[in-house]
Amino acid sequence: MVVSTKAIVISKIKYNDNDLIVKCYTASFGVKSYVIKNALKSKKGKLKPAYFQLLTLLDIEAEHKDNRSLHYFKEVRLYKPYESLHTNVFKSTVLLFLAEILSMILNEEEANPPLFEYLETTLLWFDTVEKTGTFHQQFLMGLTKFLGINPDTTNESLPYFNLENGNFQLQNGAHCVTGSKLKLLKPFLGTKFDTTMTQELNSSQKHELLNMILDYFKLHLHAFKHPRSLTVLNQVYS
Repeated sequence: MVVSTKAIVISKIKYNDNDLIVKCYTASFGVKSYVIKNALKSKKGKLKPAYFQLLTLLDIEAEHKDNRSLHYFKEVRLYKPYESLHTNVFKSTVLLFLAEILSMILNEEEANPPLFEYLETTLLWFDTVEKTGTFHQQFLMGLTKFLGINPDTTNESLPYFNLENGNFQLQNGAHCVTGSKLKLLKPFLGTKFDTTMTQELNSSQKHELLNMILDYFKLHLHAFKHPRSLTVLNQVYS
C-alpha cells in the first residue's frame, strides 16, 4: 500500500555499509521505520542523508506492507525547512536530546493527531526564537499530557509534590519535592506548552529542573532510560 503523510524523524542508524534505517513519527500511522538503500553513497543514493537530520519535518510517500517492520520511501520532501535548529549548536544539542527521548517512548503504530500537532508546532516555534531558554523542560512537561501522565495540579497550594503519584500532597514522602525545588518545578507543571514563559533561570537551576522532570518520566514510563545525550546537553549548557 502506497501512503502519503507528514513525518518527523526521531532516529537514524547506519545499516550495512551504505544503508540507513530511519525511524519516523508519522501523522497518519504513528511510529514507522524505513530502510533507505545506498543512502550513504553520494552518487547512487536517491534519498540523501541530509533529509533525515533529527526531528526534521518531512512530507513522505512510502510503501507500507502489513506484517513488516521496515518499510520503504518512494518520495521524500522537506515539509518546512528549519532556519536555525540544525545550525545553532545549542538548539541542535536540544534536538539530539529530545529525539533520543521521543525515540525511546514513542512506539504506537497508530495516528495521534494532537500529539503530532504538538510536536510540529513546538518545533517550529523553537526554530523562530533566539534564545533556547527552558524549551526542552517545557517541551517534556507539555508532552506528559499526550502520554497520559500529566501532573494533577488541583491542590497546588499544598507544600509537597509527589513525583511518583503526580500530585500535590500535605505530607512528605518518597519522591516528594518541596521548598526551593518545588518553587522551581511548579511553573512547569501545567499541561500546555507556554510560549510566553519568561522565568529566568541560571544554569544550575535549569539542570536541577531537568533532573526532576527526568525523574518524573522514569517513575511514570517503564520504557524510559537515562538519556545518553544528557551528558552532551549538560556540557553545552554548562
